[in-house]
Amino acid sequence: MLHASTSYIIIFEVMIKAVIVDDEPKAIQSLSWELTSFSDEIEIIKTFSNPEEAIDYLDNNVLDCLFLDIQMPTMDGFQFLDKLTNRDFAVVITTAYNEYAIKALKHEAIDYLLKPIDSDDLSDTILKIKKHNSRLVNSSKIEEVLLNFNAKHDKKKITINTDGKLIFIDAESIEFVESDGNYSTIFIEDGQKIVITKKLKEVSLILPETCFFRIHNSFIINLNKIKEFIKNDGYVIMESNHKIPVARQRKSDFLEKL
Repeated sequence: MLHASTSYIIIFEVMIKAVIVDDEPKAIQSLSWELTSFSDEIEIIKTFSNPEEAIDYLDNNVLDCLFLDIQMPTMDGFQFLDKLTNRDFAVVITTAYNEYAIKALKHEAIDYLLKPIDSDDLSDTILKIKKHNSRLVNSSKIEEVLLNFNAKHDKKKITINTDGKLIFIDAESIEFVESDGNYSTIFIEDGQKIVITKKLKEVSLILPETCFFRIHNSFIINLNKIKEFIKNDGYVIMESNHKIPVARQRKSDFLEKL
């Protein structure tokens, strides 16, 4: 018989979704066998021998852990990590050599496995992966709470996620935003600049439509911060004296906004 005061905890075992990057197909095959043979908690969802293809996949997909070889001909593992824009997963360095341990730690790898992999070492690594992912989940929950709170209680502020922190910015203080491919720079009226890993289209979705306008493929401006509009030359001068071009195809819409 169950009593109402009894507490129950149900633990769901979640498979660790892992990716392997190693320039040698035989090494990938061997590591895949070692990982899945020593543990029933790891699922290899993708393997790559081409680092460039791996970077594209990792920047656009969800995983829990990356097992990364260090010695690759086109780029080493550390150069590979520096090129990633998405690092929301644990990184485990795998190599047959032990001289890279300190450098691995500096690149925020959570562990370092020597080939051939020892089962006890792998068990320790899996525990570290779980702890790492648990911290990410908790961080995401806190971020969600803060975002919801800000959306409900302060309509004038926007929330920017950058460099592992949330920044709450008064939208009215933003003068303009400039695009640089996958990055955008937010220019604040006090001269501060904030670089974020968002395309300009994504930034436009969080800015109030009432006072912000995408005047050019590379620029969104705060209409309230325009000092002059030079019609003949087709550009605006902002309060900070920045000159920003007006795209021809956007000129009529821009004039309507004014």
